[in-house]
Amino acid sequence: MSLITSPPPPSTRMRADAEKLADIFTVLQRCFMLNLSKKLSRGHLSFPQYFLLGFLSQQQQLTMSEVAERMGHTTAAATGLVDRLEKLDLARRTPALSDRRKILVQATPSGLSLVAEVREEMVSNLLKMMSHLDLDEQRTWLSIYEKIFTYCHTPCPDAS
Repeated sequence: MSLITSPPPPSTRMRADAEKLADIFTVLQRCFMLNLSKKLSRGHLSFPQYFLLGFLSQQQQLTMSEVAERMGHTTAAATGLVDRLEKLDLARRTPALSDRRKILVQATPSGLSLVAEVREEMVSNLLKMMSHLDLDEQRTWLSIYEKIFTYCHTPCPDAS
């Protein structure tokens, strides 16, 4: 006989709150993604390509297998993303000095500039939103998002 039980079902109140948050997330994503889309459409860059560029801007360089892992793609799919970024002069591939069979990917100055420009626009939008909150609300918002961020950065969070 097993003593392990499933978690209790969410309460009606929790379910209603989750549905409200789903609506809020949808609007927030549309707002941020629409602004991001305007920036990216000028360079004909897809969201996955931009997200990869964001990873590259945070690292000095990544191997192709690290690119695939971070993006949650196969190496072949990651290669396609890197190909497109290379054609746009936003990333470049170089052989590793220690093992020339290993390919390293890094953002170019143009790629870093694009990420910085989009990030600055996001910060500006967040500052506008935060101006509608008092200091305690701003700190609470940040605290909640830090917890969500931590959850999303754990390996394979259970989204079911």
